[in-house]
Amino acid sequence: MSESDTLFDALRQSADADCSAAIERAVTNAPDRELCRVNALDFAGKHGLEEERAITAFLHAARLGLFELSWNVLCPGCGGVLDAGTTLKTINRDEYDCGLCATGYKPTLDEMVEVTFTVSPRVRRITAHSPDTLPEVEYYRQIFWSSGADLPENLAESLAEFTIDSIELPPREKAVLSVQLPGEFVIAFDPVTHGTLFIDVKGEPTRERQTLSMVFDRVQTPVRTVEMRPGPLRLSLENRTDRRVLPGLWIAGDALHHLLGKRRPFLTAKRLLTNQTFRDIFRTDTLDVDQRLKITSLTFLFTDLKGSTALYERVGDLVAYDLVRQHFRVLHDIVAAEAGAVVKTIGDAVMATFSTPDRALAAALRMREEMALFNAERQNEDLLLKIGIHEGPCLAVRLNDSQDYFGQTVNMAARVQGLASSRAIFVTKSVVDDPRAAKILQSSGLRPSEQRAALRGIADETTVYEIP
Repeated sequence: MSESDTLFDALRQSADADCSAAIERAVTNAPDRELCRVNALDFAGKHGLEEERAITAFLHAARLGLFELSWNVLCPGCGGVLDAGTTLKTINRDEYDCGLCATGYKPTLDEMVEVTFTVSPRVRRITAHSPDTLPEVEYYRQIFWSSGADLPENLAESLAEFTIDSIELPPREKAVLSVQLPGEFVIAFDPVTHGTLFIDVKGEPTRERQTLSMVFDRVQTPVRTVEMRPGPLRLSLENRTDRRVLPGLWIAGDALHHLLGKRRPFLTAKRLLTNQTFRDIFRTDTLDVDQRLKITSLTFLFTDLKGSTALYERVGDLVAYDLVRQHFRVLHDIVAAEAGAVVKTIGDAVMATFSTPDRALAAALRMREEMALFNAERQNEDLLLKIGIHEGPCLAVRLNDSQDYFGQTVNMAARVQGLASSRAIFVTKSVVDDPRAAKILQSSGLRPSEQRAALRGIADETTVYEIP
């Protein structure tokens, strides 16, 4: 049995059978381009797989060494990859600049950071493992643009619609492009160094040859704009790097903007951090102590047991401990099933995160049902669960060698949980206003009752909703 066979056998033991089989078929038969920076959501859709199971399978495949995990910072404007690393720790800058868009962006884990999977060279060697050998079009497809860019199969034809000229320039080499400038805005751009030059072409056409120079270096320089007239241009290019570069002249018109504007869903860092499998098997792939990464929207669910102290007194330490452990297992399974992750337990309490409010609400309703069944089987009310949910912005941080969260949203969620009785679930307005959460409430026949509450540590009274 080969090493790959052994690894795939291990994958089948740890992940969903259909997902494992689809991944193995892809590694065996798919074209090279489909194994570079795999978009797990797109892969699931193409193979008829459930998204969470596909994500889990790719995570196990990465743990086994079948695939390599990549965290890529994306430009919201053009969909280009501004930076890439093998761990979340590499996202350590306050702002990332996109030369093509001439804009700086502060990274957010739910909008700008994707997680992709590339087949390991120990399993199958693909051209993208040596990106400087990729043809120009495939470099754009596989390396420059992210897995969230919806690129056409005929990408070469799409690029040709707005490309005036392009060239492959070896390391430390010089070249000259002689072109005719149209009376339109032109961009000189290299996808390797992200070096960019804007040419504002306007005025009367000229027959005199105009000259311009562009240098590609390891350090990205600020984007500059020069004015020129329509007519002949001699563009001198110099590559001062130890890699080949792929500069081209593009017309910044409708064809370019149409290509840049097409997007598809991708696996965000936020979604991966709220995946229980990731937290379980990639505990070391967390943030550095000084990192503070912003998430614009995350849903927090807090639970606690009512009267747990009295429970220990009533049934004894050993029995109470076993009951609390059973309750933790039930909650852990429900959180994972609803695409969430348990961040930590604090005494008898649980803190969990979800990408969206509807998944947190679905988990809360299931938790309440399971605890009711558990108590009914024991014919008592030993485990009375209090639940609170809140959604909002937060910071992803590292605390006690584990990935955690900080901010007012976290504090609010904990305080809202403190309002809950043994049966009611308390949520905030951002949860009930979520369209998908509202559908769950409607289909369950639940009508949240609005009330005002003073939350400890919060200056003003807060509108909360009790779900009976």
